[in-house]
Amino acid sequence: MSGVTHLDEARALLREFPVVDGHNDLPWALREKSGYDLDRLDIAGHQHEHLHTDIPRLRAGGVGAQYWSVYVPAEQPDPVAATLEQIDCVRQLLDRYQADLAPALTAADMEAARGEGRIASLMGAEGGHSIANSLGTLRGLHALGVRYMTLTHNSNVDWADSATDEPKADGLTAFGREVVREMNRVGMLVDLSHVAPSTMRDALDATSAPVIFSHSSARAVCDHPRNIPDDVLERLPANGGVAMVTFVPKFVLQAAVDWTAAADENMRAHGLHHLDTGAEAMKIHRAFEERTPRPVATVSVVADHLDHMREVAGIDHLGIGGDYDGTAFTPDGLDDVSGYPNLLAELLDRGWSKADLAKLTWQNAVRVLGAAEDVARDLQSRRGPSNATIESLDG
Repeated sequence: MSGVTHLDEARALLREFPVVDGHNDLPWALREKSGYDLDRLDIAGHQHEHLHTDIPRLRAGGVGAQYWSVYVPAEQPDPVAATLEQIDCVRQLLDRYQADLAPALTAADMEAARGEGRIASLMGAEGGHSIANSLGTLRGLHALGVRYMTLTHNSNVDWADSATDEPKADGLTAFGREVVREMNRVGMLVDLSHVAPSTMRDALDATSAPVIFSHSSARAVCDHPRNIPDDVLERLPANGGVAMVTFVPKFVLQAAVDWTAAADENMRAHGLHHLDTGAEAMKIHRAFEERTPRPVATVSVVADHLDHMREVAGIDHLGIGGDYDGTAFTPDGLDDVSGYPNLLAELLDRGWSKADLAKLTWQNAVRVLGAAEDVARDLQSRRGPSNATIESLDG
């Protein structure tokens, strides 16, 4: 059709096969910026320059399902209670915005929401510290709707090594492997973003269900420890899992990796945590950036990761996990949750087919959750809950 651009085609495709985004930190942003006061930060409209996410922009971006992260920092004094508060925030969002957000626990729920034109809303816990070494707590989070858990965040847990901490367990301990098996049994996806490559490999050895990487890119393209090595990507076809590319500049652009190391040191020199996105922290970030211009990632850089991940893992094992509202900076063209059509247009420019893009945006992510449900039904028919403790397995 004359005059139709790849951006037009991308938007049309997203109306049929919208984006399932693997990771959005809006709940923590709402906690930090408004104390969960949804009157102060009402995401029904474009009002908030310090948020990447609101309903009009989700709609403009063609988002059809969102895993809301119920992240809490590992150093939180009571991580279980804080995780419950994060879950409560998601429930408040679902109650308040029922016309746009649909609660979802299963792949069938996701498809039903798509049929209704609502955004399927799922939850993922970011870091095994949220279960406090308790399989009973793990089951409790699942009962409350959490459908994946990232095994670690930026620091090790007692039973698993993080990508950004000093090695301690050399992957998973015996209790860590039991956590993976119990996640399989209840139907909670094992998320391997943030974990060390040794943990990735151990989890792939231990799991009987497909895994996900909710927000990680390719280490061969950008050598950051948060990214996925090729030997792990090569295992996804046999596992059935999905690697969801992230947009965070310091994970996708090598120059940004180096700049970020300097920016993080500047934050610590001011007595602040390097991941702080509060007003004071952002003021310090901006001053540093004025002195030392920040390398800017682009849509093309993210597409380079997807091209590589497709070559190594195959089209059936790719997805998208932007990490919006969990990062201070975003690539040009992917400034907020309205930007997904720009990425699809870039991939169309590179020769990706509409069938390829339907798998990337919707089909792969729905399939992997459905596969985890199938595994859980089988395992539950053969064994009951594990009451193992970290003391009994790890000593």
